[in-house]
Amino acid sequence: MSISESVVGVILAGGLARRMGGGDKCLLPLAGKTLLQRTIERAQPQVSKLLLNANGSSLRFARTRLPVIPDLFPNNLGPLAGIHAGLCWMQNDNPDAEWLVSFASDTPFFPTDLVERLFIAANSQHAQLAVATAKGRSHPIFALWHASLISKIADQLEQGRVPRLQDWIAQQKVVEVDFEADAYDPFFNINTPQDLYAAEPLAAQIK
Repeated sequence: MSISESVVGVILAGGLARRMGGGDKCLLPLAGKTLLQRTIERAQPQVSKLLLNANGSSLRFARTRLPVIPDLFPNNLGPLAGIHAGLCWMQNDNPDAEWLVSFASDTPFFPTDLVERLFIAANSQHAQLAVATAKGRSHPIFALWHASLISKIADQLEQGRVPRLQDWIAQQKVVEVDFEADAYDPFFNINTPQDLYAAEPLAAQIK
């Protein structure tokens, strides 16, 4: 089985986007395409199936033609709840897949070899988790999760209080994969209107 065949992807779009004034940040335009469109274009070739994790009405994402999966735990418990939802979908609908990779919906320039490199690292180190880093910073949303983590994640979510994603990841058997960030930061994420403005010249530069 090839790398792409054994990996399901989930785009996490369940955040509240407070610093952007609320709403669906991923539907904001950047150089003629929404952030979500850009994320899909980079993610889809890297996985066998791509999901979108978002809460509320799925109709607002109908144009993507992606399966939209909500959190299975209430109260917006954060990205770990979206990853859990993706693992549950994979367990039920695509049980042959062994790995779930998570993508942020507000980080439109992430590497096109992200999944391949995370997959190779996780398997070579016999790790359940592989996470991307760049310039000494961890980017825990961009991570590869083994199917066997589902019960451990559910146990954490059932407590109702979830630590920061990077803190939870640090407690697991994890391998880090460093990505080059000299020409530009591939994990530049858009949290504010100023970030969106700063991303315009990058969008023209990065293919």
